[in-house]
Amino acid sequence: MWVFYLISLPLTVGMVVFTLRYFAGPEVPRYVLFTVGYAWFCSLSIIILVPADIWTTNIHHGGGGISFFWSWSYWSTFLLTWAVAPLIQGFEDAGDFTVKERFKTSIHVNLVFYLIVGSIGLIGIILLIMMNNNWSHDVLGLAMACSNTFGLVTGAFLLGFGLSEIPKSIWRNADWTTRQKVLSHKVAKMAVKLDDAHQELSNAIVVAQATSNQMSKRDPLRPYMDVIDDMLTQMFREDPSFKPQGGRLGENDMDYDTDEKSMATLRRHLRGAREEYYRYKSEYLTYVLEALELEDVIKNYERRDATGWKFISSLRPARTGQLGAFLDTMEFIWRCILRKQLQKIFAILLGIMSAAILLAEATLLPTDVDLSLISILIKSVGEQELLVQVVALIPLMYMCVCTYYSLLKIGMLMFYSLTPRQTSSVNLLMICSMVARYAPPISYNFLNLIQLKDRTVFEKRMGTIDAAVPFFGKGFNRIYPLFMVIYTLLVASNFFDRIINFFGSWKRFRFQTEADDTDGFDPSGLIILQK
Repeated sequence: MWVFYLISLPLTVGMVVFTLRYFAGPEVPRYVLFTVGYAWFCSLSIIILVPADIWTTNIHHGGGGISFFWSWSYWSTFLLTWAVAPLIQGFEDAGDFTVKERFKTSIHVNLVFYLIVGSIGLIGIILLIMMNNNWSHDVLGLAMACSNTFGLVTGAFLLGFGLSEIPKSIWRNADWTTRQKVLSHKVAKMAVKLDDAHQELSNAIVVAQATSNQMSKRDPLRPYMDVIDDMLTQMFREDPSFKPQGGRLGENDMDYDTDEKSMATLRRHLRGAREEYYRYKSEYLTYVLEALELEDVIKNYERRDATGWKFISSLRPARTGQLGAFLDTMEFIWRCILRKQLQKIFAILLGIMSAAILLAEATLLPTDVDLSLISILIKSVGEQELLVQVVALIPLMYMCVCTYYSLLKIGMLMFYSLTPRQTSSVNLLMICSMVARYAPPISYNFLNLIQLKDRTVFEKRMGTIDAAVPFFGKGFNRIYPLFMVIYTLLVASNFFDRIINFFGSWKRFRFQTEADDTDGFDPSGLIILQK
């Protein structure tokens, strides 16, 4: 067990550090980076504890150490999800000028949310007691069961979408022409968003400058305005190329100088407009660069005989020296031949793994027969410690990737964004809360697929949902995956898209995916790339 952790734990820390450095914006404070990093580490720790838990259960080991690490990881993610991350998120989102006021704003916002959630939870407890007079479970166990139930049910549908979409997306993007079509649409859409964000930031700057100009030096609010002026000065110093254009004042834009709260609103609005502009700028440049690189790949493949199978890039200077020609040939082989084929092979392997997971979920109901390929494979390696843990970790990690892929896809449409090197503190904290919230349910779901003879340490500590909450009925753990399997098959067959297309007025409820951008090239996107 310790050999596995000597390998997996450093990899987990490295993955967390790399991900944070890749996505975090330049102005994210260190305490936010530490909070998000610790939350992600605890979430991944839960995931990598599962294989060790399976092995200790197979050899009938006591699992005292596993039990301690389960408690530490679970309660760390629980507190981070429901208390620490929301409090810091509200603090970072507040536009107030002092630490005390920012905390007051954060506490007020979170109290409203928790009062609503607490009221719903209290009503649920009363209903459970009324429906079952013999119900004698402790409130803590009920809270854990309800939290896991929410994660299991919603996570099942998130998992189902990812199991279908990830292999299809990788296979689809392996085709160069299809990827070019997708990128032309993405460039065009992002150009519009970037233009709107530029306009919004220009408006925010004009409002801030106008408010500053009309405020006298003796005004009690002048110190707050000076803070905003310093923000503007720093903004122009960091990006001298930015020029506000078309900024205009609205009807109520000169009402920010009434009190401290209105000035905090102005500061928050300016900061949000700035973050949105640079986020869209980063995404726009990323898509443009990918499209230009793909165009180079296609041209090099078409002219391979003339160039002698050497990759010639239009985006960087030609290589020189003794190794220059060799590196150009290796780059051609990788970019123009190997990568495309490996993507297709990888998509097929993930498709097979998706089918194996769906089969395991669909065959949970028969208790006397084990039809789960994952369970059979884990049992076939016997008590070989490293093999058991590796075989268990691979499908479990894939289930995590599928769930978080869907979670980020849906969230980025409505709640938050994840942009390389431009993700704000608020978005990082919101994402870390979601990641931590779904780690235990994913592990719980995976353990259901294994069908071990004895209960694992995790199952003993968490309990079963149908035992903790009789309202769900017996066998709930084995029934709800069937709905996920049906949903996944409907998604894979594009059933929902056909229904929405049949009812034309429902198109605004459609979940947009890359497949929607494969019907042809976007003319405006092509014009931008030609420039």
